[in-house]
Amino acid sequence: MPHFIIECSKNIIEIKTPDEIMQQVYNAAEESNLFAEGDIKVRIKPYDFYNNGNQKADFIHIFGYILQGRTVEQKANLTKRIVERVEAMFADVPIISMNIDDFEKETYCKHS
Repeated sequence: MPHFIIECSKNIIEIKTPDEIMQQVYNAAEESNLFAEGDIKVRIKPYDFYNNGNQKADFIHIFGYILQGRTVEQKANLTKRIVERVEAMFADVPIISMNIDDFEKETYCKHS
């Protein structure tokens, strides 16, 4: 169920491959023990065009979408774990951030 969408400046995928980046996010999420094995989905969207405070600074932002039911502490730990993993890969990238949003169980539907 959990979806992690990595948005980044295009330069990021020239430093590390998209597969390397996505795998590190996947590994960090899996190591949190919050999700069933095989349920984690990760995608990446590099941008050619962006404006960060009127600068062209490289950035990585990860949007996490998970089913409701985790505590604030669990979500904070997950965020910290993923950001630390990404920071280890990109020490020189000035903007690395993440947020988590909850899906409501009652309004989530997928084809199965």
